[in-house]
Amino acid sequence: METSKSLPPIIKITKYTLVDEMQQRSFVVMFVICAICVFLLRGCFQGNYMVNGQSLDPGTIVRTLSKATFHVIATCVMVIAALFSMRIFRRDRSEGMQSAVLSKPIARWQYVMGKILGLWILSTLFMFILHGIVFLITSINLMVFMPGYLVASLVCSLNLLFVVNAVLLLSLLMPDIVAFLTVLGVGIVGFVADGIAAASQSQIAQAMLQHSNGHPESGITFWKVVYVLWPKLLGVQQLAASLIESESTYGFGTIYPLINVLVYCLILGALLFRRFRNEDIV
Repeated sequence: METSKSLPPIIKITKYTLVDEMQQRSFVVMFVICAICVFLLRGCFQGNYMVNGQSLDPGTIVRTLSKATFHVIATCVMVIAALFSMRIFRRDRSEGMQSAVLSKPIARWQYVMGKILGLWILSTLFMFILHGIVFLITSINLMVFMPGYLVASLVCSLNLLFVVNAVLLLSLLMPDIVAFLTVLGVGIVGFVADGIAAASQSQIAQAMLQHSNGHPESGITFWKVVYVLWPKLLGVQQLAASLIESESTYGFGTIYPLINVLVYCLILGALLFRRFRNEDIV
């Protein structure tokens, strides 16, 4: 009964956040630019690529280009979600919306939950529409249907929840732009670390390490622990992209990034609720 009473305020704040953000000129401009850029890629999805005088299979072309486009869109929307999130508390405070809402019988956690859901749904829709454009282009141009592409987009929404929670929390502790740059730095470090780890697993890298050290590196080190515990945003993207290939198999190592980011979302959400509870509302 108590839960059902809590839902209407959260739904109203979520709806207000969605409508308010969509009416912002910056949102409209970014969405139009991104949609045009994705639509202009339709010329790349064609079936007449030749390698050594042999025509490539259209399905191979579509999956390769679609995966690359998938990662670019998912990464760009994470940056855009951070931009949306970094200024929302400050704007609500300066416009008096925050004090007006909290002067009513609405708990602070309900206000924060509404903001999180609004920003998360908005950024997820943003990403899903862009991925949907790619899905339509590949389906129409080459008649290659990849329903897993849209499922993969929804899986990537977990990264957007991480970004929203992290930026909202940090925006209460530091200037907005610093909060944005901090989360951006976390993402960049994670992407670079995953790239280095993937490269180090190659046979050439293993042979070079064994030749230089006399024996392969083993054991648990501080940096290995940091790497394992660092937010696995790229890992979630790679897991999502693997859904495009129906023959992919999954083990704990593949699912771990999903668990990693989900745990971070829960921790950041709990810290955000606790921090906002002590905020001075003027």
